[in-house]
Amino acid sequence: MPFLFVCYFVAYLDRVNVGFAKLQMNSALGMSEAAYGFGAGLFFLSYFLLEVPSNLALDRFGARLWIARIMLSWGVISGLFAFIRPISSATGISNEWVFFSLRFLLGIAEAGFFPGIIFYLTLWFPSVYRARVVALFMLAIPFSSILGAPVSGALLNLTGGGLDGWQWLFILEAVPSIAMAIGVILYLTDRPAMATWLADDEKSWLEGRLATEQEQKTKDGHVSITRVMSDPRVLACSFVYFCLNAASYGVAFFLPTIVKGFGVSNFQTGLLSALPFVFGAVGMILLGRNSDRTLKRREHVCLAMMLAAVGVAGAALVSEPVLVLGLLCLSQIGVSATPPLLWPIPSAFLTGTSAAAGIAAINAIGNLSGFAGPYVMGYLKDATGNFSAGLLVLAGCTFAGGIVAMTLRVSRHLEAVEPARLAPAE
Repeated sequence: MPFLFVCYFVAYLDRVNVGFAKLQMNSALGMSEAAYGFGAGLFFLSYFLLEVPSNLALDRFGARLWIARIMLSWGVISGLFAFIRPISSATGISNEWVFFSLRFLLGIAEAGFFPGIIFYLTLWFPSVYRARVVALFMLAIPFSSILGAPVSGALLNLTGGGLDGWQWLFILEAVPSIAMAIGVILYLTDRPAMATWLADDEKSWLEGRLATEQEQKTKDGHVSITRVMSDPRVLACSFVYFCLNAASYGVAFFLPTIVKGFGVSNFQTGLLSALPFVFGAVGMILLGRNSDRTLKRREHVCLAMMLAAVGVAGAALVSEPVLVLGLLCLSQIGVSATPPLLWPIPSAFLTGTSAAAGIAAINAIGNLSGFAGPYVMGYLKDATGNFSAGLLVLAGCTFAGGIVAMTLRVSRHLEAVEPARLAPAE
């Protein structure tokens, strides 16, 4: 888990550092707010197109090889953002279109990473532990902002070698991804049966427990890979995740700009931008543990989505910097907590290759709003001169997702089975 945490930490850092680079990059490249929002969102369009095929490839080739391939390719592409102007000069393509192209390629490179890890965790952890385990893994998101935001803000002041701060930011934050790709090859274990660091009786117990859960899912009604995309539960989970990510990425990509508008320095912008994610990390752990304790999955998802909606809407309606930041902290509690509360739900009714496809489909559809959210924020900022209209649209979307979350029907009997009641495999 610590190793996967670090992998996702560098993944998310490379995904959202463009929000800090924007403070210098937009003027350097001559881009409008709408163009930046469009380019930031293009990542999610290509991510959507290749999400399911990538996760099926992970199931076929194994997590170790496929995740290493993903991390190496996105690290290289992330570093290329530093050279948008030279690429533009060499190809004759405008700065904007080079930016758009690299964001699209970055989405292709990273497609399958997150749902691949979620699927990978189902191969190791019984259902009753999954909300807290996914929460531990996804702590990398707030931590990448808590630690990465001040670092990104400080890197903007770095110059040398003919490069500006935003260019050094992309280069230096791409290096860890490439290094971790090598670490994945050397360290990651595909399945419990291959774990040399587990005793034979430990491997037998874990494999027996997971096999029993698989059998129970099949008895309850296995969802075939051909039916995954039409299953109402998969579609409902996709809608909830779509609504969440609209607010998550719509706010995240513009958060440094919102904070910079308070009249603070680049480094102070980094520190203040990290604060909402501190609250998000705490909410993620507390709500994840309580969800596992009570097994009231949909109620917890609904609560988290409503917190996000109230916080984002409130930030749109006030102007005092302290209040704006406080409400964004409230919204981040809901935004950070929702994914680890949501992912145990599809994991409870999807199995095998169908689980790989279903989890990828939910993540792919959900991340399409990562294209829509930033674009809406940028477009409405250009149209109105402030972020209020965009924030209200995103808050309404999140509220709708919370309502739909309460329609999910979740079977609790499988998760409620105590591990001690299951006989070890012979």
